[in-house]
Amino acid sequence: MVKLGIMSFAHMHAYSYAACVNAMPDVELTAVWGYNLRRAKQAAQQFNARFVKDVNEFLALDLDGVIICAENTRHHALVELAASAGKWILCEKPLAPESSEAKRIVKICERERVGLGTAFPCRFAPSLMAARDQLQAGDFGDIYAVTATNHGQFPGGWFAVPEWSGGGAVMDHTVHVADLLRWMLGREFTSVYCEGGNQLHQGEIDVDDLGSLHLEMEGGIQVQHLASWSRCRSFPTWGDVTLEFIGSKGVLNVDAFNQKLTVYSDAARKAEWAPFGDNPDFGLVREFVTSIQEARDPSPNGIDGLRATEITVAAEKSMRTHRVVKL
Repeated sequence: MVKLGIMSFAHMHAYSYAACVNAMPDVELTAVWGYNLRRAKQAAQQFNARFVKDVNEFLALDLDGVIICAENTRHHALVELAASAGKWILCEKPLAPESSEAKRIVKICERERVGLGTAFPCRFAPSLMAARDQLQAGDFGDIYAVTATNHGQFPGGWFAVPEWSGGGAVMDHTVHVADLLRWMLGREFTSVYCEGGNQLHQGEIDVDDLGSLHLEMEGGIQVQHLASWSRCRSFPTWGDVTLEFIGSKGVLNVDAFNQKLTVYSDAARKAEWAPFGDNPDFGLVREFVTSIQEARDPSPNGIDGLRATEITVAAEKSMRTHRVVKL
């Protein structure tokens, strides 16, 4: 039996990860800790886990690994505590809001010889896995260009507070697309140009909510990416992840979350999309559990988290300076 703990339910993904853990017969959600004691206690009750008030008491438990879902700027401190306690770690994205912090997180886990994973569940979406297989097999030839979107609803709360988030929609959503393209194409990014700002929630928040990015990858692959908190509250789901690859042998279009049914809900008083098929979050947590059992780094790993952070940090620098930033 693999025993896991969750450190903070500040990020909404924590609730999905907890449900995934409870759905696995060989895994136990043993304990929950968080800075917000009330929220952590409620989550522990919801998922039938032990609530632990003190972080040191929490890390002294017989836990094989922890999932960190705290605010972005708190990742580094929690990773250091968990790694020093010898726990395998799955950290919510972005790994850190600054490249230097992300590097320290990777070094800490290397020093303590614990596995470090970054929470990029999109890698476990069936459509993206199938698309990667086709791209890697050369079915679409040489890839010349990619267009990508990651639009979502404004999450509110600490996401709009720079001291906790470290950035806005560009950081929140670009990390997913950056990681997917590195993974699917096997290339690194070489430059970033970004224009954006607070255009959709003017006067309401202090971080960017829209970014238009032009990136280049090794081999001259041109990438256009739109990241935003542009989905209204009445939209059927939180957002999207779409990719279009233009290659020498054809064009590949991927809608990562198109496994859905349209439900006209009187209870919700709106149309909703009900997902069916595979759950990417389940795949992510299952991989984390397997990495513990096999005593290896999870995939995506800490280096993947670091590279995605470097790209978003470059995008934010470009947004401020209106210049291309080399990587």
